[in-house]
Amino acid sequence: MTINHTSLNNGFVSLVGAGPGDPDLLTVKGLRVIQAADVVVYDRLVSKEILALADTSAEMVYVGKKLDFHCVPQDQINQILVEKAKEGKHVVRLKGGDSFIFGRGGEELEELAQHGIEYEVVPGITAAAGATAYAGIPLTHRDHAQSVQFITGHVQKDGREIEWSSLAQSNNTLVFYMGLKQSGHICDKLITHGLAPDTPCAIIENGTRKEQRVITANLANLPRAAKTAVSPALIVIGSVTKLSEPLQWFNNNFEAIS
Repeated sequence: MTINHTSLNNGFVSLVGAGPGDPDLLTVKGLRVIQAADVVVYDRLVSKEILALADTSAEMVYVGKKLDFHCVPQDQINQILVEKAKEGKHVVRLKGGDSFIFGRGGEELEELAQHGIEYEVVPGITAAAGATAYAGIPLTHRDHAQSVQFITGHVQKDGREIEWSSLAQSNNTLVFYMGLKQSGHICDKLITHGLAPDTPCAIIENGTRKEQRVITANLANLPRAAKTAVSPALIVIGSVTKLSEPLQWFNNNFEAIS
């Protein structure tokens, strides 16, 4: 069902995933919603090309985050969304990748629901799917991996450790978001729980963008490889990463760390 935003007294919020970087990966619905927005509340990783799609009369509100620095704390972002919607405006909350995969989209919708504000969700291509596709890495492959797991490299909110023993399976592909700073910890924990030190890995820097760079290594060398990479970057662990160079199609910016 399509909601008629203009009929809502308290405005409306569209939670939109902008995709992993390449502006052509924005969905058709995402484009339509952005063009109709009165206010666009956007994150750091949303490209300039996508921001330019908004109407020139739209209010643009930057609330970007990066590691160890939050331009606007999450509770204030929630408050901005509520206040703008209560002004009767159509607000687009624009996030890189997909809003429901390590994007705190669920937290923001919970706040809107508590204030009785209506909303919709427009999914985006998450970085794990987009960046690996552009790097020539299939997340699953009959000869390499029967499953894939997405994990955040950030410390969990309640301080709990990840279930490392369940991750250290040789027929699994692991994708760590925001994991550069924790690469040493990731390496140590996986090896301790049984994953072979020579397990192939890749770091995809600026995935799907023209500056994309792929760094290949093995698990034991992952921390050294991570020191050569810059954010935004994904860490991919598993034998599927061996396919990156032979299946590459997007660019030839590869580096191997031995």
